[in-house]
Amino acid sequence: MSSGWGTQDASGSGWGSSQQPPTDSFGTAAMADALPNANGRPQAEGSSANNVTGGQDGDPNSGGSAAEGGVADGWAPSQKYDYEQFTDARAGGFDGSKRVYHWDGEEGDLGPEFPELEEELFGPADKRDLPTGIDFSSMAPVELEQEGPIQIHPIMRFTEAGLHPAMAKNVELSQYRLPTPIQKYCLPAITRGHDVIGIAQTGSGKTAAYLIPILNKLMGKAKKLAAPRPNPATYRPGIDPPARAEPLVCIVVPTRELAIQIFLEARKFCYRSMLRPCVIYGGGPIRDQIDQLSKGCDILIASPGRLIDFMDRPQNLTLRRLKFMVIDEADEMLHDDWKEDFDKILGGGEQEEGNIQYLLFSATFPKRVRELAMTHLATEHVRFRVGRAGRANENIVQTIVQTDPSMKRQAMLDLLNSMPPARTLIFVNNKRTADELDDFLFNRGLPCTSLHADRTQLEREDAMRAFRKGTMPIMIATGVSARGVDVRNVCHVINFDLPSLDHGGIEEYTHRIGRTGRIGNRGLATSFYTERDEPLAPVLVRTLLETKQKVPEFLEQYLPEGDELENLQFPSEQDEGIGGGDSGGGWGGDAGGDAGNAWGGGETSSAVGDTGNAWGGGGDTTAAGSGGWETGGASTGGGGW
Repeated sequence: MSSGWGTQDASGSGWGSSQQPPTDSFGTAAMADALPNANGRPQAEGSSANNVTGGQDGDPNSGGSAAEGGVADGWAPSQKYDYEQFTDARAGGFDGSKRVYHWDGEEGDLGPEFPELEEELFGPADKRDLPTGIDFSSMAPVELEQEGPIQIHPIMRFTEAGLHPAMAKNVELSQYRLPTPIQKYCLPAITRGHDVIGIAQTGSGKTAAYLIPILNKLMGKAKKLAAPRPNPATYRPGIDPPARAEPLVCIVVPTRELAIQIFLEARKFCYRSMLRPCVIYGGGPIRDQIDQLSKGCDILIASPGRLIDFMDRPQNLTLRRLKFMVIDEADEMLHDDWKEDFDKILGGGEQEEGNIQYLLFSATFPKRVRELAMTHLATEHVRFRVGRAGRANENIVQTIVQTDPSMKRQAMLDLLNSMPPARTLIFVNNKRTADELDDFLFNRGLPCTSLHADRTQLEREDAMRAFRKGTMPIMIATGVSARGVDVRNVCHVINFDLPSLDHGGIEEYTHRIGRTGRIGNRGLATSFYTERDEPLAPVLVRTLLETKQKVPEFLEQYLPEGDELENLQFPSEQDEGIGGGDSGGGWGGDAGGDAGNAWGGGETSSAVGDTGNAWGGGGDTTAAGSGGWETGGASTGGGGW
């Protein structure tokens, strides 16, 4: 196999003189739970086997014909996927149409247990494990600052949060053991009714930090607070008179994928509550979304464009009952061309009582976000900052690899074949590169899929579903997935293209690598560096220094010198109050961690054996060993991944 690793190496190994090939020095043996068992033929809820050719979720072992090209040892042959079988009328194929809990009895505001749905939401009782393996040895010392006259006393355990028994059970079923730093403060603050600004790095547990206390406050109060609505179990769209959606909670997010992700989490926390979650976003069939809203909606998750569309349809949606407004990933949405629309959204439309509790979450806190806070949040709101705004996750080991642009695809193949299998997210800068790299890896037998703006909404959701379930454990994506999306056990993020200074720069880099190392998990980020990335080099080096990562030899020319290095100061928001200057960019965290322990710790399953048995463990874990990507069962091969 030819080298793809630049021209520094004189030995012919393919690695530059300052580089070392990835080995188990990263502790990859501890990634035992990164892939679920993919022996079956999973299908989307609400769909039938006749709707697809092959597996509903991109199962490489079902349907289609094998892709041409060489297949690496241990890999199941890649399969072509027939999207022509999909139609927009097939509502069951969209995640927004997944089942939610409902009960047609009159025994109060809490329904009985529903074992079948409970298993769908939380997984089989004997196979449930942590959605995020929390490494509290790393998370505990994370600095959290709170500002303003109101000081919140944090909780240390969920049992201290005063949760309704049904919510406490849902938290337990979701396998949340201990709250993360942002959760320790947000739960009591939101419960007391304070407006909140939460500034936290990606992967800090922000979604649960607001979903749990909001839904807890509404738990057992659905019949008192919610609008009248038909019985979802017997409602017939187009025949029975529809209800107008009057949500109590509105959560606004920048991307479709994040909207779906939060909806799937809301389904869990709403279990038995009689509160009905719905999601609306651009690209999905608006007729299906109208049908979902017509059954009633208490918790609305929405992308801003589609929310504005529905606010202009008062027969379908009104915000007059709204009690909570959440803006998640605010810094991604608050641009000049959105100001008027956001003023309309945050004004609550025709909200009657004017008592909306505002919760604003962001990875950074630039001027436009501060101005929004000044306009809409209460004067005595509480503000939390976990670490420093825009920081890189301290649990991520960052590796920069120099290569020639013409050899990047081969370098990617070499990298993937040099390490044990793991759920891997690859970022590129444009749609064409995503398609070309997808074809290149697919035709060489790697189980990959891709995500970008030219995909239909059904294709996007199917790709995300396959990636989450592990049937396609390599995802190639443009920046559309860089913010907010949390897929369990993404062990490796690869920047096939580094972001340019004109398209996000170091802040975009920070958001991308934040897809791994989520909520205390250890992660690995590898970035290909070419001569075209030279403008990014100085700030990239500063990020590596701040996170105590090794600066490769070819970037040492950008190191500060002498006193400048000894007295190196990183941007701080100590003096950045409301109305202050613009945020400084995104820099890394304070601690990088040792590469030899990059994957250890937390609640993740431990490895069994050495590098040759890197995929130990039981339950849903697929034993792949050193033999390669084998999504159909255990591999005993000796080469490849």
